This record gives sequence, structure tokens and C-alpha cells, in this order.
Amino acid sequence: MPEKLALSADQFAGSGSHAVATYLKTFQVLSYEQLQAALSDLFGLTLSQGGLVNLLQRAQRRFRSGREEAVSTLCRAAVVASDETGARIEGSNAFHWVFHAADAVVHQALPTRGAVVVREMMDGQWPAVWISDRYTAQQGHAAQHQTCLAHLARDIAYVVEASDDPVPWRLQLWLASVFALAERVTTLATSTLAAKRRSLDRQLGAILATPSGCDLTCDLQVKIGRARAQLLIFLAHPGAVGPTNNGSERLLRPAVIQRKITNGYRAMWAAEGEAAIRTVVDTPRLTGGTPFGTILKTVSA
Repeated sequence: MPEKLALSADQFAGSGSHAVATYLKTFQVLSYEQLQAALSDLFGLTLSQGGLVNLLQRAQRRFRSGREEAVSTLCRAAVVASDETGARIEGSNAFHWVFHAADAVVHQALPTRGAVVVREMMDGQWPAVWISDRYTAQQGHAAQHQTCLAHLARDIAYVVEASDDPVPWRLQLWLASVFALAERVTTLATSTLAAKRRSLDRQLGAILATPSGCDLTCDLQVKIGRARAQLLIFLAHPGAVGPTNNGSERLLRPAVIQRKITNGYRAMWAAEGEAAIRTVVDTPRLTGGTPFGTILKTVSA
């Protein structure tokens, strides 16, 4: 039998054990029962669930100032992206939001997915560009808006598969040329990008104006037509704005996994606390920070 690492009660109350428990609960998605077993196996410690709750709440308070700093940095950013996914908190439907910029990531757990979330987060600040999908609540928060082209690609692919109409196929080819241009956007001159943007917009206009007897195609044409002014914004901001919102989706993936494994949070403090932890961890991750290293540094401060 491997020898257990014995820790005194004083040592367990220290920052190291708080960091381990916080990491295992937040990033390895352990239940309270599993966390109790892990701490017993690793450190020979027996804790009640109430003791674990108190420990996690103490640790989570250490992340408040780091979250506030990340929010302040986000609000000063010129380019901001956002997305949200469903969550369960205290047995009710809720939402896990993420906002991110070049040097900040902010997570937030709330009972609503309304535009009020964005307005309160940005506190009157107005970025140059906002990146998101076409959901209305995430529109109108910046001088310009880049619609996620990956979402449009999925919509177009569905219609291509579901109908024999040539218009969706032409849209798919058009979008492929846009993605190809996006891969070399930082290597082209500003005048070249402007010319290619005008050309792509003319091509899109011709496709959208093509008559079709397919209802799916007509709906797709209307949908893309409404977002037309938001599709090629990234070409005016090479390297600073991407054509998709995939970065937000990657940042939300752990929250989706958490929901599927645990079916949500028993209490709002747990959802808010984990959102603060993810904020403080994901921000230094942008520059190579590691989750456990950041957690240990934060709870030890």
C-alpha cells in the first residue's frame, strides 16, 4: 500500500490544500463525495461536506479582486467577444456567460441571457468591435459588429444537405473563399483587403438577389441579408478581429462539461464562485499561465 501524505490540521487549513480542493472541484468537476474521497486518498484527511463547503467558500473569496481587475481590463478593450450557454442553478434554468478580449477573460453565472447582462458588464464602455453570434441580446454593444461566420457555415451546410437548390452551394463556396482570405489577412496590404472586401460583398449581393423557389433557401437569404453588414468587418481589423467566435465557444466548453456531468449547481454562491475562479485562471492562460499555478498563487496571496 502506498504511504499517504500526512498533513496536520494547520497544514490542511493552509493555502496548498485550499488550492488542491479548489482545483479538483472546479477543473476536474469532482462531486463533494468524490472530493472527499480524493482528499482522503491523497492526504489521509476526513472532512464532512459542510467542511468542504466552508473551505471552498473561503478559497473563492480570494478570487474577487482578480475578477474585478479582469472586468476592468475587459471594459477598456477595443475588441470584445461574448457568448453564453445554458446552466442549472438551484434547480432552475440559468446561463453561463463569457466575455473575452486580447488580455482578459470574464465568466459570469446569471439567471438571464438578456442584453442587460452585456450592458452591466461593460458599464457604459463602447468597444470598436464586438464579436458574437446573431442573438439579439449580444447585438448593438460596439461601434461595429462581427457576426460569427462559423454559425453561418453550419446554417448553410444544413440547407445544402436538405435541398437541391444551387444558391446554398454558391453561398458555401463564397464562405470558403472568405475563410481562405482570413488565413492570410495579416499578410495583405490595407488597400488589397479593402478591394477584396468590396469584391466579396458584390458577390454576396448577387447570390442573395438570386430568385429561388426553395423555402429553406429563401429563409437563408433573408437571414444572411440581415447580417450582411456584419460579415466582413474582420477585414478592416487584420489580426485584431477574427471571422468567428470560436474563442468564446472554447472558453465555454468547460462550463458545458460541468453541466453535463453534474446537472448544475446546488447554490448560486457555487456558480458565482466558480465563474470568478475561471475568470482569474483563464485570463493569465492567455499568456501561458496554468490553472493550478494560478489558483495556488491566488489563494496564497
